[in-house]
Amino acid sequence: MKFVYRNRLLIAFSFLVNPLIAGPSSATICTLGSAPGTLSEAIERYDVVLLVQWHHTIKGIGVKPGRTTYEVLDVLRALHPGPPLKGELVELVHHREGTNTDLFLVFGTIDNELQWEYSERINLNVYEYLWQAPSPKLPVRKRLAFFVKYLEDPDPQIATDAHAEFEQASYDDIKVLAHDFPRDRLRAALADNDWSRGRIRLYGIMLGICGSSNDAEEMRRYIASPSEGDFRVGIDGVIAGYLLLTGEAGLNFIEDTRLHNKTVPFSETYAAMQALRFMWQNGDDRISLERLRQSMRILIDRPELAELVIADLARWKDWESQERLAALYGSKEYNTLAIKRAIVRFLLKSMRDIPEMGEDVRNSDVKLPQHAIRGEALLEEIRQKDPITVAQVEKYFFWLKSP
Repeated sequence: MKFVYRNRLLIAFSFLVNPLIAGPSSATICTLGSAPGTLSEAIERYDVVLLVQWHHTIKGIGVKPGRTTYEVLDVLRALHPGPPLKGELVELVHHREGTNTDLFLVFGTIDNELQWEYSERINLNVYEYLWQAPSPKLPVRKRLAFFVKYLEDPDPQIATDAHAEFEQASYDDIKVLAHDFPRDRLRAALADNDWSRGRIRLYGIMLGICGSSNDAEEMRRYIASPSEGDFRVGIDGVIAGYLLLTGEAGLNFIEDTRLHNKTVPFSETYAAMQALRFMWQNGDDRISLERLRQSMRILIDRPELAELVIADLARWKDWESQERLAALYGSKEYNTLAIKRAIVRFLLKSMRDIPEMGEDVRNSDVKLPQHAIRGEALLEEIRQKDPITVAQVEKYFFWLKSP
């Protein structure tokens, strides 16, 4: 018997993508990156998931789309009351070449009728891995205890999926598994010096959690080695891991080689900046917050990073930088609208960083903190020079909650 269902997606797509390069900070390990989706999540999202074997395909003609028929081998998930059974055929509206030994997962949703969405090529090893994988509904730490065993699996599809599970987990959930980390494999992966592997970022952080002083020396060597090309994928994670192991002593090295040194590629400096953000959020006081502020201030001297740096310093309440930033307003290399707005926002945030009784304290007899008073005075000086920019920032700033 052959089942034919309407397919809403004519082009198949994959959830197994490579980890992206460093992005905005977040509550996950992806403070240093953006996590891809995982196969377990894809299975949980769909109403019917089948293991199938390629049967035959028909190419499309003109506007008529191609079709591919698969034979059902097993049912991985079924919320549909009558999913196709083993041995039956299902047809997806796409053309996909294959052989009768090729295996796929097919994913379907129920919208009045069962509709097939896409297929994902796998093998039996991947299928067995997915059968054993814990449900996404279980606590993250229990799930990671399973996936940690597969980070360096010889099957690249399994290793990539396990890596993605870690990429979207929080640092707190990852660090409690330190005793289960494959230390030797982490070290070997870093020793390969293969910066094309996106997982180096995660491995650097993991080694920072479980490593030794010898590992710190190796990581220092990796960080200091000349980069081939303009970008080393994952170097931000290696820097973060190095700082977890070495604390303030290691931060001195990062300042000298990546923050003060303007001859290194921009990507290396930005990676160090990302590592500072990571340590601020996840460093467990390994480096004091004031010391991290001092390091971030160094990057004010880099106009190409200034907008981002000023935003970080505002979040970090680095009010010692008030005078310096106000003096830079409109100066030669900092005379861009984005940087000027960042400085105005910085001063506005400093003005709002007042006692918990709220902004009404301005109308009471309570003495305002000096940074709030000084921030208001500096902003007024800027307003006299550039009233339009200040007014534009103020118009939207006061809709936001206090930091």
